[in-house]
Amino acid sequence: MRRRSLLLAVPAGLVTLAGCGDDNKSEKAKSSSSPSPSASASSVPPPKIVDGPLPAITAGTKFGEKPTVAKGSGAPSKDLAVRTVIAGNGGTVAENDYIQASYLGQVWDTAKVFDNSYDRKTSLVIQLAQGGIIDGWRYGLVGKKVGSRVEMAVPPTWGYGTRGNTQAGIKGTDTLVFVVDIENTFNAKSSAKGKDVAQNDKALPKVGTNTDGKAPSIDVPKATAPTKLVADYVIEGDGEEVKADSSVLVQYKGVLWDGGKEFDSTYSRGQLTSFSLQQVVKGWGQGLTGKKVGSRVLIVVPPALGYGDNPPSGSGIKKDSTLVFTVDILAKM
Repeated sequence: MRRRSLLLAVPAGLVTLAGCGDDNKSEKAKSSSSPSPSASASSVPPPKIVDGPLPAITAGTKFGEKPTVAKGSGAPSKDLAVRTVIAGNGGTVAENDYIQASYLGQVWDTAKVFDNSYDRKTSLVIQLAQGGIIDGWRYGLVGKKVGSRVEMAVPPTWGYGTRGNTQAGIKGTDTLVFVVDIENTFNAKSSAKGKDVAQNDKALPKVGTNTDGKAPSIDVPKATAPTKLVADYVIEGDGEEVKADSSVLVQYKGVLWDGGKEFDSTYSRGQLTSFSLQQVVKGWGQGLTGKKVGSRVLIVVPPALGYGDNPPSGSGIKKDSTLVFTVDILAKM
């Protein structure tokens, strides 16, 4: 099982497709081992941000390299200390964005490393939202640019509070030092990035190829719906391939084959969605498996791989409906 990051403030609630409520509860249950800060840690006022003191990075000084960080010298600041070690020139991180980052965390007084993603060789993808991550990250990384390496010293007030985190060996008095390499940022305007793929089959829906963050069009033909799953590239990215047990961050839009009426969309909600492919309808799991991050995919889901004769109440989906989706795979989590 993939180890979850210790940075989560609360278990990551996955927003799955409509009608997957039971699977959503299952995912929450599986993630319940994720540590949570004390309630007071999420209700404190914003910190004053200062530029130090911060311990030296003594090795692994390049962006993307696992850093070695010295032990803290003297007493740490009671404020949130933040320093941009390497300034990137990519997009600017905003509050409530999802970020993709590699990081290392250690205790100020002992230099004990309690968590790092470099050894796992898997970047963290997480939303900088209240209640979703420790406040030190939420306040310290906003305004930074993609490509930046940021070092932070986070007092308990904006970390795990007075209770600490026993799972990580963090006491309620520990100031935490983080080095964060910001690799990417995503928000409600994010889209696929790649090469357009020809859509020549007139018996299949045609999906728009715009990448301006607006919902792509889906033109459903006046033809009989396919009885087998369709999962075709509209835009082919060049990222890592998604596996059957992967979790992904996506933009998507779903319409009914009959009539083309929209029934669900992240674009309409103005909010990205993340989920495990094991927690959604089979057509999604099978359709996205093997596809590359950065891609836009047309998925046509026959009833047997969708909701069949038990569609979610209030969704507008009738029994035995064929569903059509356009999905932008923004990141693998």
